[in-house]
Amino acid sequence: MRACVQRATRAHVTVDDETTGRIEQGLVVLLGVGQDDTDQDAQFLADKIVDLRVFEDEDGRMNQSLEDVAGGLLVVSQFTLWGDCRKGRRPSFVMAAEPGMAERLYEQFITCAKARNVTVECGRFRQSMQVELVNDGPVTLLLDSKKNF
Repeated sequence: MRACVQRATRAHVTVDDETTGRIEQGLVVLLGVGQDDTDQDAQFLADKIVDLRVFEDEDGRMNQSLEDVAGGLLVVSQFTLWGDCRKGRRPSFVMAAEPGMAERLYEQFITCAKARNVTVECGRFRQSMQVELVNDGPVTLLLDSKKNF
């Protein structure tokens, strides 16, 4: 499971001009599910993201987590994180999970994050979405559950 995590002062996602998720201070997570991902990957990545110390403390050091700052989490499905651009000019998505499995693990990630008592907002799976955010810092991190166990 792959995630592009961005610290934001505010963000929202819309589908067909309808806002489906909105946060103030927090993290925007673009989440991609791979063919070999499992519930364990969803749990690991949700815990890792909620616990990331990427918010500044009173000394200006990145030393606080999402829980510490009572921030929100905006989760958006993003299968293109599995795009392989090594050959040719068109990305290959053969390593991305098939939609049924991807949706189940996307929802599992959300369930795991909500269990950590943080506010979780979402986009809509398999929909064309517009994501707007103010990246704070900017702070952008790439995580891959297979590179962390």
